[in-house]
Amino acid sequence: MISSLQKFGDKTWTQDKLERVRKYLTAYTTIMRKRSHQFAYIDGFAGTGYHELKQEADDGAGLFSEPAEPEVTAFLDGSARMALQVEPRFHKYIFIEKSAKKAAELEKLKSEFTDRGPDIRIETADANEAIQKLCRASWDKHRAVLFMDPFGMQLTWDTVRVVAATRAIDTWILFPLSAVNRLLKSDANIPLSWRARLDTMFGEPNWFDEFFPENRSDNLFETDAVRRRKAATMEKIGEYFNRRLASVFAGVAPNPYTLKNKLGVPLFQLCFAAGNPHAVDTAVKIAKDILKRDPVKPARLPMMEDD
Repeated sequence: MISSLQKFGDKTWTQDKLERVRKYLTAYTTIMRKRSHQFAYIDGFAGTGYHELKQEADDGAGLFSEPAEPEVTAFLDGSARMALQVEPRFHKYIFIEKSAKKAAELEKLKSEFTDRGPDIRIETADANEAIQKLCRASWDKHRAVLFMDPFGMQLTWDTVRVVAATRAIDTWILFPLSAVNRLLKSDANIPLSWRARLDTMFGEPNWFDEFFPENRSDNLFETDAVRRRKAATMEKIGEYFNRRLASVFAGVAPNPYTLKNKLGVPLFQLCFAAGNPHAVDTAVKIAKDILKRDPVKPARLPMMEDD
């Protein structure tokens, strides 16, 4: 059990991720409680409410959906429980989980957090469909923080775009750097189904030219032949996704945080995007500070502009 917990070092990357999000939630509710808006926490891939230690998928075949759960050897507080522990509290909590079994575990949180129980809403549904449905409601008098933490590449760009269009939801996304990189074959010979999935996630096909630029051969026997080789590094992949976020949100933190395993290999990138254009400077400033500092240090709380 100890060796499993220490798989990614003394402080697991999962704990690191959740601690950074927790700091933002605390800053957010501290500021928003002085405002007139109702504000909610939305978890797009809530799981059981606890963090279950998972194993990485070994190949591209397992990247499009969550692999079968391994035997759970230990639990850590997950994003759902973490959000319920935040003080000041949110007005509403919306946990979305496709698995009926995991959704049933989430229901138990209502009896554990009795003061928040009536304000906990659990949606047993596909995260993309449920989030898009929520975003189609009126957001004039409501605000939210959304956390999207898919294990693989389930998140679609249509969902990201609809969230940004509310102009009311601050969003944290755990982007699967390693999963994307495994699909980018060095010779650019990517199966059509993989290309379609990447198009869906990035919201455009331009990633191909970005990651595999044209290189015209000067070979005597291959005049004007166009070759493509992989030019995408983990850093370049992450930068591209953050630029995509900036194309639809009011603002993004320019320094997404890379989560690595104990060997220093990048696994995920924790990204932040601000929804409300009237409070974008403050939101990005807080998130930028949290992303660059050690998780044990408290975040500063600048005053938020009125909106």
